[in-house]
Amino acid sequence: MILYSMIDSGNCYKPRLLMAKLGLAFTTIEVSSHTGDTRKADFVAKNPNAMVPLLELDDGRRLAESNAILLYLAEGTRFLPLDRYERGLAYQWLFFEQYSHEPYIAVRKALLTFPERARDATPERLAVTLERGNKALGVMNKYLENNAFFAGNAFSVADIALYAYTHTAEQGGFQLDAYPAVMAWLGRVEADPGHVPIEWVG
Repeated sequence: MILYSMIDSGNCYKPRLLMAKLGLAFTTIEVSSHTGDTRKADFVAKNPNAMVPLLELDDGRRLAESNAILLYLAEGTRFLPLDRYERGLAYQWLFFEQYSHEPYIAVRKALLTFPERARDATPERLAVTLERGNKALGVMNKYLENNAFFAGNAFSVADIALYAYTHTAEQGGFQLDAYPAVMAWLGRVEADPGHVPIEWVG
């Protein structure tokens, strides 16, 4: 398999982390949005949405969107719950991550750390992303006060999806120590067998 990816992208880290845990062989090809690589014709021909990650399977078929890739790779493994309700919880948190979490926590980090995004870092945008990112962290913290993981009692794709941008949230100005249950959960995620850091590329 080939994973078209960016080393500093949390969305790209998600499939890399799961594939590491599964022991899957794959090749990583760096396609950076910082340099415009994702908008070049050869890559757009592979993914018309001009975004990474993009997974190319051994037979040449391709799959985009980080959480869709997670669900595909997790099928039949310990990372996707067998119980119907717990599987529904995994889906719930995957949607939460992309709708209520990533657009604020990941975007605020990008605004503050990527030079090409600096022009978009208006006081208003920074205030909104901080407020809504903290709301997402608060929702997570409340849930984790009574649950070890996000989809039942076992580590799953929901935890991978939420970990990807949460563990670097302080780079976006979020104070993670204000969320003790989230901090404890980060430790549990990192203790799960096969964990690799975001810089790992396979």
